[in-house]
Amino acid sequence: MTIEEYKGIIRPLMGDKRYIHSVNVSIEAARLAKKYGADEEKAAVAGILHDITKEIDFEKQLQIISSGDIILTDVEKSTNKLWHAISGSVYIQKELNITDADIINAVRYHTTGRANMSLLEKIIFLADFTSAERDYPDVDVIRQKAEISLEEGMFYGIQFTLSRLLQRQGLLSIDAINAYNEILLNR
Repeated sequence: MTIEEYKGIIRPLMGDKRYIHSVNVSIEAARLAKKYGADEEKAAVAGILHDITKEIDFEKQLQIISSGDIILTDVEKSTNKLWHAISGSVYIQKELNITDADIINAVRYHTTGRANMSLLEKIIFLADFTSAERDYPDVDVIRQKAEISLEEGMFYGIQFTLSRLLQRQGLLSIDAINAYNEILLNR
């Protein structure tokens, strides 16, 4: 399928803001892929699909996750903001017949990151953080660091996310902690 065909698939599943975000992530992912030597087409596809289930109600997301035989951790069960990445990875396999493990994992871990991320996974993680419409505090710093290296951008992005969660006394994803630790150990 082409990016235009994928846009046609995701458009009815999301509102204008989420759709614009998905298009922007796809564009940024392709740009980062070109910069860092990854497959630009795969990056664009993973970017356009990364939030495919974000606006589906939580009950339906849990059904999708269950249909993929995924068992959520206690933290994942208690953090419904993480479900769309997990349900999205199942949805693109079952409904769109995507079999490329790298695209599936890029969708699955775009929110938390994880240890041993592929180049494409890092690109989608950062493209989601830094897409054109993003305007949260420190987004420009993350963009600058992503231009230096994917790891620098990810490290700052994960620090930013974890510090916000700690301030709110939110649950921390073990995948995010593992990604953070791996980058720190390899600096």
